[in-house]
Amino acid sequence: MSSPVAHPADLLAEVDVFAGLEQELRSRIAAAAVRRSYRRGQLLFVEGDRGDSLLVLLSGAVSVFRSAPSGERALLSVVRPPDVLGEVSILDGSNRSASAEAIDATTALSLSRPAFLDLVHSQPALLDAVLRSLGGLVRRLTDQTADYVFLDLAGRVAKTLVRLAGAATGAPVVIELSQTQLAEMVGGSRQSVNQALGTFAVRGWLHVEGRRVALDDLAALRRRAGAPS
Repeated sequence: MSSPVAHPADLLAEVDVFAGLEQELRSRIAAAAVRRSYRRGQLLFVEGDRGDSLLVLLSGAVSVFRSAPSGERALLSVVRPPDVLGEVSILDGSNRSASAEAIDATTALSLSRPAFLDLVHSQPALLDAVLRSLGGLVRRLTDQTADYVFLDLAGRVAKTLVRLAGAATGAPVVIELSQTQLAEMVGGSRQSVNQALGTFAVRGWLHVEGRRVALDDLAALRRRAGAPS
């Protein structure tokens, strides 16, 4: 017998942006949102598209990237629940500044900009929540920019793996990310990222399992990234 499907308002309680809101407001957000499903490899939106909605991830994983005219990608981040996409566009009404692709089967709640603005006018607490999320995005991008100046490629690989591991403390921590995607994220070639992973594997810090990287020694990776262990 299958488990009952949680009410969207209850699902929003697990999303960082909305966790601190009153249940009544979460119910209003859920009622105004549309549930959407994306298959692996499907684009949620493309850079330059009209930024007309905020997406709340309920399951799956999404890569956020920029594309060069040559077709090369720069992977900016991998977003997983509980998180949101589209904070910038829904606030300023501008076009999407990046593209987003489902890297696993993904479900999300889509809240249109008009619905969002209507809710903000009556419930300023919603704007506070989105601004906190936007602040976290700005801090993360600032940190990534500094990494290109102060860290070598292997250091960026280590720091990216640590960031993707989040608050996990056990071992191994499994990261669902191919070496190509990791190379796009750190700004290096697949070969150079493969070499860095190979060095880390020899030292016993991780091991590669196909499209997954299992982190065996987070403390060592944090030290290589220049972060407190």
